[in-house]
Amino acid sequence: MIDVGLMSYYLGLEVKQIDGDIFISQVGYVKKVLKKFKMLDCNLFETPIECGVKLSKFDDGIKEDPTLFKSLVGSLRYLTCTRPDVLFVVGIVSRYAEAPTLAHMKATKRILRYLKSMIELGLFYSSSHDFQLMGFCNSDFSDDIDDRKNTIKFVFFLGDFCIS
Repeated sequence: MIDVGLMSYYLGLEVKQIDGDIFISQVGYVKKVLKKFKMLDCNLFETPIECGVKLSKFDDGIKEDPTLFKSLVGSLRYLTCTRPDVLFVVGIVSRYAEAPTLAHMKATKRILRYLKSMIELGLFYSSSHDFQLMGFCNSDFSDDIDDRKNTIKFVFFLGDFCIS
């Protein structure tokens, strides 16, 4: 068997290995998505969604192309494997894929603007041996104004590693 050195790419993921630690990102894929949706020269945002925004299925705004919207949401869903910071927001906008409006498209494009501003983020796995279990959760009973379903957000860490 031949040793070809450290891994640098795996299934489109960019992998950097330094002193036993691993950093995984998708900078190239983010740039590809920005180019596909003509957002390479967009303004930047520091948050993936506007504070207090309430999206609705019953929005009477201008209708958008569902195929384009689904393509954008699908691209964002693929990014969530290395970008958990946008996972919740991508889940919110994906609710409106059947009949997207201009408001839904603006919220989705804001995610792209956020990704461009934070393009270098990814997942860092350290070689730490601290295996303390920690969990955090939050519940929102008024997030979905259409059917009033509650949204529960949680994250669990085993040492330095996010496990769910």
